[in-house]
Amino acid sequence: MNKKDLKPESVFRFFEEINNIPRPSKHEEKMIAYLKTFGIERGLETIVDNTGNVLIRKPATPGREDAAKIVLQSHMDMVCDKLVDHEIDFLNDPIETYVDGEWMKAKGTTLGADDGIGCAMELAILDADDIEHGPIECLFTVDEETGLTGANNLDGNMLKGEMLLNLDSEDEGLFYVSCAGGKTTTATFIYNKVEAPKGYFFIRASVKGLTGGHSGDDINKKRANAVKILARFLYMEQQKYDVQLVEFNSGKLHNAIPRDGEIVFAVPFADKEQVRVDWNVYTSEVEEEFIVTEKTMQFHMGSADAADIIPTETSNRIIHALQAVHHGVFSVVQDLSLGNLTETSSNLAVVRTEENQIVIHTSQRSSVMSNLTNMVNTITSVFELAGADSIVHNDGYPAWKMNPNSKLREVAKECYVRLFHTEPTIIGIHAGLECGLFSERYPHLDMLSMGPTMRGVHSPDEKLHIPSVEKVYDLVLEILKNV
Repeated sequence: MNKKDLKPESVFRFFEEINNIPRPSKHEEKMIAYLKTFGIERGLETIVDNTGNVLIRKPATPGREDAAKIVLQSHMDMVCDKLVDHEIDFLNDPIETYVDGEWMKAKGTTLGADDGIGCAMELAILDADDIEHGPIECLFTVDEETGLTGANNLDGNMLKGEMLLNLDSEDEGLFYVSCAGGKTTTATFIYNKVEAPKGYFFIRASVKGLTGGHSGDDINKKRANAVKILARFLYMEQQKYDVQLVEFNSGKLHNAIPRDGEIVFAVPFADKEQVRVDWNVYTSEVEEEFIVTEKTMQFHMGSADAADIIPTETSNRIIHALQAVHHGVFSVVQDLSLGNLTETSSNLAVVRTEENQIVIHTSQRSSVMSNLTNMVNTITSVFELAGADSIVHNDGYPAWKMNPNSKLREVAKECYVRLFHTEPTIIGIHAGLECGLFSERYPHLDMLSMGPTMRGVHSPDEKLHIPSVEKVYDLVLEILKNV
């Protein structure tokens, strides 16, 4: 399959244009300008609000003026992650895509299909003159990935629609009708580095090549976390030797499971060979633990240059905190008829060493807001016990509750059965969706989330299933015709 043969042609053409526009979260200026020009050139009402959200309105086709107004919504920013040895400037360089069988991928980076493909579908609909539809509002939000900033600051009077179709889900054939709420918890340990004791050997250890993934969709898939792998080793060695921590760096984003990481530490010269033996034994055990989910993990240990160290007392508290803080599923939903569906989780996302501090970012999610509070408190208590100098929570985002009387869901289901002769699966999602914030500002909105199949989102393994794009696009057009 070649790029020029991809269907729908208009959707993939716009997706290619979008991927030529740098659009990291919080740096969407070029994408905003593109969307504004797109709407104005086609004579469509185009609004850019103070946050950077773009709304483009398209009138109904003749005879459909009285149909329900529907909002099509996606976010314009993308998670920017890359392989360790891949060179790219995400603020200026395009995303290089290629086709591999039935999948579209990117060379060494995230693909940006989350949610560039949703944006591309909206643009194709706005550009088309041969489809039947009622009044349409296409909303493109900013900074969904790092703070839900666009949805959080959307003016309550901006949207006029009665129904909203969110195009930010990752499994064709699944209709999402609820989502988890979430918060991030950041702990900081502050110190002044000190000179290392005499006679110590400095070691650099690393892990890379983990699967990683989305901290909501993939948290229940038993994948390894690079932070946890390194922290576990430090904790065990700390029980036996005088371990002096220098640096700990792993993870990039609060909503991605860390794929790689590196630590620098020192031990007495007499213990260095035994530490290497311990590392070899430990890494072989970890490989066995994750033999199903981690096929490409790589470990390395070598010498490092001598450096000042984090004070021993602070170092010990940091290592204890990283060993103890929860990562993964915390609880599943009580209704067993829904299967082993994740209710509450936490992601140990980032550990970053700065000049005189170590910063630890975690993210908590739950579809039950009281349990979200419990999860946040659980993480907070670990950092409190470890004596963190500051613990900060963001404002978070609310869960989106299912509407049992959704007309949009029924129309979408009927259209899906008519087109594909099978029923869609209707389910809640553990990831956060902007629908939760929309439901606060527009409580009357009847909402549904769907999208084509993607895998490996928020990582350089991200890929888009090409045939599923056509199915979802055809379904959106059928819904617009019948809503």
